Amino acid sequence: MFVKKRYGCFRKVEWIPEDLFWFPGSGRWKQLVMNGLFFIAALVLMILPCRSFSQTWMEQEKPKPTTRILFVFDASQSMYGQWQSDTKFNIAVKLFSNILDSLKTQPNLELALRLYGHQRQFPPQDCNDTRLEVPFGRDNVARIKHVLKTTIPKGTTPIAYALSQASKDFTPCDHCRNIIILITDGLEECNGDPCAVSLELQKKGISLKPFIVGIGKDFREQFDCVGTFFDASNEKEFRTALKVIISRALNPTTMQVNLLDSYGKPTETNVNMTFYDNFSGLPKYNFIHSFNAKGVPDTLDIDPLITYDLTVHTLPPVHKDSVTLTPGTHNIIGIDAPQGYIAFKASGNNLLKNTPCIIRQKNKSEIINVQQFDQTEKYLTGSYDIEILCLPRIRLTDVAVQQSHTTTIEIPLPGIAVIQKTINGYGSLYLEDKNQLIWIYNFRDTPQQQETLYLQPGSYRIVFRSKYSNKASCSTEKQFRVEPGQTVVVKLYPN
Repeated sequence: MFVKKRYGCFRKVEWIPEDLFWFPGSGRWKQLVMNGLFFIAALVLMILPCRSFSQTWMEQEKPKPTTRILFVFDASQSMYGQWQSDTKFNIAVKLFSNILDSLKTQPNLELALRLYGHQRQFPPQDCNDTRLEVPFGRDNVARIKHVLKTTIPKGTTPIAYALSQASKDFTPCDHCRNIIILITDGLEECNGDPCAVSLELQKKGISLKPFIVGIGKDFREQFDCVGTFFDASNEKEFRTALKVIISRALNPTTMQVNLLDSYGKPTETNVNMTFYDNFSGLPKYNFIHSFNAKGVPDTLDIDPLITYDLTVHTLPPVHKDSVTLTPGTHNIIGIDAPQGYIAFKASGNNLLKNTPCIIRQKNKSEIINVQQFDQTEKYLTGSYDIEILCLPRIRLTDVAVQQSHTTTIEIPLPGIAVIQKTINGYGSLYLEDKNQLIWIYNFRDTPQQQETLYLQPGSYRIVFRSKYSNKASCSTEKQFRVEPGQTVVVKLYPN
């Protein structure tokens, strides 16, 4: 018979047959065959879930983001003006509808439509005249086209207010990229500040830098602070502008980051990279750099509509600011990150295993890392100042790190000093160095009257006074020496 036991992800099957042997004519061959088949099935059940879990963990990728495009469309009275073959509004709606038709089969895309200047006749001026007419959805092209076809331009131009209200149109989404496309034939008419509103939307991460299509007149100077402006002085330019914007927003864009060594080769890898939005300062992507199966830096899918500040978290980190991508192409970014290693070693038994080591760049006060003595860490090539927090501290200057080379710092094996106090008191430990006493350590005033210290080889002196004595003359001194790997017991007897 079989007994099944579960151990975490694994199932252990113990087979305990009633008869371990089969003899011809015994009549037990059927049972043995069935037991064998059952054993194989149980083994498969044991392996597959864990294999599946491993593959899921190793191969899982982030889902493709959903692109949400909000069209903010001018339906103010001025859009009734003549523009080449028809009114501005009719031409814009016609050309815009053709673009919408091309988006019907686009995956991971949601569209929405906000109008302004379409609800109240001008005059009088209504500076709150804007409304989300079609909320975000995957299959709402026909609905957007219908709304535009039945809209009559009539009001004023509250661009700033319309953009501010657009912030409410983007519901919270963890895997969305939000884009605003503003189509207008005029400037702000309600004393609002479209630039300030756009900046606020970007800083809060609500939307990317907007696109603006200016119909009939070049408003670039007034709209450059709002977003990326496209001048559409005629129908052809309007059609081209829409195509370019949609292409930038939707065409796949890839990049690779080459972490260059001292020889200019992209051999460095396995370090985190953070892509920050250059404008808002918000982190947008984090990747652990890797090589693909061909041994070249892996391909990244990131949004081409953002200007990035790239930080590679080497020790110390390296930065590349204002990184721009060309949409629809494969972009290659190179950044110098040559690295080598620092390791620590003590001869004999490693009594310094958990000793912290402070790492600074040469002649700089900022600590870039606190490395444990038993670890090997990677650093940019260059010179470093190091402080090993043993007793006494060891300070090293101008330690060189070279490309792909391990710089090993070896220090003497410490000894052990066991300090035994017969009474609590006040005292310190000093290193004797060229007739100077260098402070090393203050003894603890605790009920525990024995302290064990790992000390570098050398000569030491203890100065101690009982806490129950109020005379400085009652201070006592004790000299001793520490040898590598040896233990010395120091007994303090107060005067």
